[in-house]
Amino acid sequence: MISFPTTLDGLYINGQWSAGPEHLRVINPASEALLTTVNGGDEHAVDQAVSAASAAFKNWSQTSGTERGAILRNIANGVRNGREHLMNLQSSNNGKPQFEAAIDVDDVIATFEYYAELAEGLDAKQDSNVPLPSDDFSARLRREPCGVVGLIVPWNFPMVTTAWKLAPALAAGCCVVLKPSEVTPLPELELAAIIAESGLPNGVFNLVCGTGLAVGAPLSVDPRIAKISFTGSNAVGVQVMQRAAETVKGVSLELGGKSSLLVLADADMDLAVELACGGAFFNAGQMCSATSRVLVAEELEEEFLTRLQKRAQAIRVADPFDADVEMGALVNQAQYQRVLGHIDRGLSAGARLLCGGNRPADLPRGYFLQPTVFTDVPLDSALWCEEIFGPVLCVRSFSSEAEAIALANDTPFGLVASVVTADAVAADRVANALQAGMVWINAPQVIFPQAAWGGYKQSSIGRELGPWGLAAFQEIKHVIRAV
Repeated sequence: MISFPTTLDGLYINGQWSAGPEHLRVINPASEALLTTVNGGDEHAVDQAVSAASAAFKNWSQTSGTERGAILRNIANGVRNGREHLMNLQSSNNGKPQFEAAIDVDDVIATFEYYAELAEGLDAKQDSNVPLPSDDFSARLRREPCGVVGLIVPWNFPMVTTAWKLAPALAAGCCVVLKPSEVTPLPELELAAIIAESGLPNGVFNLVCGTGLAVGAPLSVDPRIAKISFTGSNAVGVQVMQRAAETVKGVSLELGGKSSLLVLADADMDLAVELACGGAFFNAGQMCSATSRVLVAEELEEEFLTRLQKRAQAIRVADPFDADVEMGALVNQAQYQRVLGHIDRGLSAGARLLCGGNRPADLPRGYFLQPTVFTDVPLDSALWCEEIFGPVLCVRSFSSEAEAIALANDTPFGLVASVVTADAVAADRVANALQAGMVWINAPQVIFPQAAWGGYKQSSIGRELGPWGLAAFQEIKHVIRAV
């Protein structure tokens, strides 16, 4: 296990570490023990960070894509060299098993390397010619950084959501003020330390730990911020958007989901059960992409439920550092109580509990919860309609493909979906009909930096990853000249 100092500086501004006035208690969710206290910032710290980023923008925005790409590769290498330590920080602070932490860290490396490659290709594309219908004029296209950006990231995937925003922002030539979650600041602080050694000029990257009210709110209203990129709950996303509107700044939002996994009549049953468990119980279900609603063909329902119950009850919930752990702890007491509340309300609404719903008997401490499966869930219940953000899965049968698609699309969200079938034609037909930004067919929730991330309806505004993630931090300028 890692030992931590009693307190940690929670501000990295203009290349210097310092302590802010806010004291953030950081808890190990698997033991409920205090790990350390982070001295985070407030409105004054935000002002200092934005000032530093604004001063640095003049020079950083004029650097070549090749120069920026080299620094992004340095960051990727720094993360690779610190891989084991970063994994341990993820597990200690977030409660996720080591194998999940390894996936996270590798994703961070891949994201910085991908955007290094995109940055290195920017120079050749700058000032490209634009065909016009008139020979009397010529036009060229420039892609320029949008300015100083504020990045607000959540606690469920520390460093990962940061990399998805930070790497393209730096590649585009933006300067950054990052607000990590006050719940899981330790991996982000270590990432900031790696960035500090990457060769990035002072002021280009700044970090201010703190709460949403103390840091997120003033960051969102600061008129010097050109864009806010936020990942988190819909309720907070609305507040961010409202504050950003006061100065008419750009906004990207990655919010909630209530996604479905569709098991068609010819599905491989073993595969369907594994994908159902992975989609609902990975990261203890604390994923905006959780496929927490499983729609199964009615002729498969009985066998599917039997197999699903057996598999869910066999999932080993344990300390994230145990060698054979499959699911770790929820992130903190507030989230733990919130999920238990959803389970209680589901039972009151008439849903049938197939398995789980309680603390594992062998884990008296920590925010641990058994994988939980419900059936006979009313369509108007919170269990079926609302994002739970915990290891809770609801199963419902369907009698036709059209009914399955209608049930899957009957939600204000539209982030992801999964389809399990042996029929390639049916798979594509269903995938095309689903209102979701990402659809997996017979596959786990694999995510690649090259593919866009984001959803329909209330799940997202904009896209992250891929070239779309880079474009989110660029302004488009056309220069038209009379010939």
